[in-house]
This record gives sequence, structure tokens and C-alpha cells, in this order.
Amino acid sequence: MNGWLLAPAAVRGIVMIGDELHFHRRRGLPRWERWGHPLDTASVLACYGLALGAPAEPPFTIVYAALAVISCLLVTKDEFIHAERCTPAEHHLHAILFLLHPIVLAAAFTLWIDGERGALGVLFGLTLAFGLYQLVYWNVPWMRRFDAR
Repeated sequence: MNGWLLAPAAVRGIVMIGDELHFHRRRGLPRWERWGHPLDTASVLACYGLALGAPAEPPFTIVYAALAVISCLLVTKDEFIHAERCTPAEHHLHAILFLLHPIVLAAAFTLWIDGERGALGVLFGLTLAFGLYQLVYWNVPWMRRFDAR
């Protein structure tokens, strides 16, 4: 296996956890972000899920490419909120995440083409766990620590 293909996802995971634990919890998230961030995660899961469930050949590879482009555009949707609410350090962290996003999806595509279903399964599982955390922590009223409007 080409283990180096997991490196971008590992780096993105570390950066996302830093964003979540430091910036999001410090400032809280308005409703748009509380629901938008799990949607971003779902767009990545759609790519991983397709790669896990379909053969790595057209038309599925074309659908993956379309899903990846949609995901890359979707993750930038919060920038109008971030412009008002984020510190320069958080903006910089988001820029790093935006750079990593297509790299991670391209690496997952390569894992798919190479038949590395185990690695894709790990990516899917970790991403699903993070998405469930996002939904519960930020959207279940008795769990939510902050309610930034």
C-alpha cells in the first residue's frame, strides 16, 4: 500500500481537530455553521462511500470527480460568516484546510484506483465518527456548550 496517500488526510484531521477544539469552542457556532459543517463532512463521506461501494471505472470515476468538485466548493460556503466572526489565525487555519481538501480527495481517489479498500474504510469510519460528533455536540440542545447566533 502507498501509505503516504493517507498523510494528507492525517494532516487535515489534525488541523480540523485544532480548529474544532480551539476556535469553534471558543467562539461558538451559529446555526448556519452547526448544520453546515456536518454537511461538509457528508460531502466527503459521499466520495468515500462511492469509492467503497463501486468499481473504480467509468461512470463511477466521473461521478466521484463531480462529487469531489462539489465538496471542494461546498466547504467554502461559510466564508461570509467567517469574515465577520473569525480571527486572522482561524482564517489561516481555514485556508490550510481549503488547500488540503482537494488533495485528500485526490489521494482517496488514488487509493480507490489502487484497490486499497481497507484504507478507504478507515477514512470513511473516522470521517463518519467526526461527522456524528459534529451533529451531536453542536445540535443536540442538552449537549451544546455554546449557542452563538
